[in-house]
Amino acid sequence: MTNAIESRIAELGLTLPDAPAPAANYVPFVITGNQVFVSGQVAMKDGTFWTGKVGAELTTEEGAEAAKACALSLIAQAKAATGGDLTKIARVVKLVGFVNSTPDFTDQPKVINGASDLMVAVFGEAGRHARSAVSAGALPFNVAVEVEAIFELA
Repeated sequence: MTNAIESRIAELGLTLPDAPAPAANYVPFVITGNQVFVSGQVAMKDGTFWTGKVGAELTTEEGAEAAKACALSLIAQAKAATGGDLTKIARVVKLVGFVNSTPDFTDQPKVINGASDLMVAVFGEAGRHARSAVSAGALPFNVAVEVEAIFELA
C-alpha cells in the first residue's frame, strides 16, 4: 500500500531504491529511543557508484544530483527501519554530507542542497533539518557524495 510520502516520491518522478546493503563492518541503521541513525549512504547512479571529484570531473549541479541520490537511499533505509512504513517518520532531524571535492572547491552547501531539497520535497516541513556540508579529499569507492541522517520516529 502506498502512503502519502511514497506518493510524493512518485510525483517527483523518482523511485525509491531497495535499502542498500552495508559495504563494510557496520549496520545500515540503529534505532535508539525515538531516533533512527542511518549510516552514510553513497551516491549511486543506475545501480553503480556515482564517482568523481566535484570541482574537477563533476560540476556543482552533478554533485547536487549525486546528493539527491544519497537522500533517496537514506529514505530507503528509513523505510527499512520502520518496517516499511514511512509514515512512522516524524521528521528529518539532521543530515551530514561529505563532498569528494577539489581543495579549492567551496560550494559544498550547494551540493548537499540536493539531499536537503529532496527531504523537504518528500516530508514537507518535517523534512527541514539541521545540517553539515563538508569537503572530503576522497571518499570510499571514489564516490562523489556521501550523506548520513538522523530521523525522528512518530
